[in-house]
Amino acid sequence: MKLDFKVDKKTLIVRVSGELDLLVADEFRQEVDALMEKNCTDNIVLNLGGVRFIDSSGLGGILGRYKKVTMRGGKLAIVTAPVQVKRILEMSGILSIAGLYESENEALQAM
Repeated sequence: MKLDFKVDKKTLIVRVSGELDLLVADEFRQEVDALMEKNCTDNIVLNLGGVRFIDSSGLGGILGRYKKVTMRGGKLAIVTAPVQVKRILEMSGILSIAGLYESENEALQAM
């Protein structure tokens, strides 16, 4: 897994590539949480365009970040999820609580 971060006002943009699974879910959680605290961000835009595989641990990492941002009054948005990842997000119910957008700019406008 590779993570790339960018901050836009009160929003942390997280670009994930590779696999988001049991082996890296804790690293994902720790890095995102640390950057949220450091940059005082309330929202997350999660760009999953480079994700090849996601399992229940990865879903748990996303769900935990959703809970964290909603406790701060923020939002979680997901962008550019590949078809296979989007299908898993739909089946898990994550897409019923987080917005799904075509681009980072579209997600940022919705924040």
